Amino acid sequence: MRMAELSERSGVPTATIKYYLREGLLRPGRRINATQAAYDEEHLRRLRLVRALIQVGRMPVATAREVLVAVEDESLDHHSRIGAAVWSLPDTFPATPSGTAPDTTAPGAEAPVPDAAVEAAEQQATELLVRLGWGFGSAARGESPAFRTLVGAIAALERSGYPTTVEDLLAYGRCADQLGVVDIDMIERYEPGTRQVEAAVAKTVLYEPVLLSLRRLAQAEESNRRFGEGS
Repeated sequence: MRMAELSERSGVPTATIKYYLREGLLRPGRRINATQAAYDEEHLRRLRLVRALIQVGRMPVATAREVLVAVEDESLDHHSRIGAAVWSLPDTFPATPSGTAPDTTAPGAEAPVPDAAVEAAEQQATELLVRLGWGFGSAARGESPAFRTLVGAIAALERSGYPTTVEDLLAYGRCADQLGVVDIDMIERYEPGTRQVEAAVAKTVLYEPVLLSLRRLAQAEESNRRFGEGS
């Protein structure tokens, strides 16, 4: 297809497509002549993925480019490609736990002060993974952005006066364990290789608002059952 058709089918303006091409988010089309190129279904799929990352995921263009590099890294095994791509996604919440100030590399700067809440949170998060039987997560926790985010969230709960326990977290972890199965089952519906890695990225971004919305709807239902009229 020509760029005009690609724009019409994707809903992305031609000027935006040209911008994505310049930024390396979309591969060049097959050159027809000096001024025209042809695009195919792969371009259309990739364009939709880029829009999902930037519009729904609110991801900066530079970050989207990094994610797409991870998606296309065929030097990794399939598990590592999915992990590298998903771990490249920006976290909904800051990944680095706060409270370890001052954090600077300026000459003569003081060393970071250990944060008791963060240290306790790391212990809780580590114990949680062990009790869930998540061996890969336990082994990779030092490099995992999700683990750092979890630690930061647990520490924030402690500082805010709403401390959690491993028992509390286990309930969430068991639900997440089932969701992980559902997620990978959906990813396996697609053609193995890059297509599955793209699906993992897109579904991670697009389903997070679904999970948040369903959780809040479920809270409303349970609150109504317990505290609403006729309860």
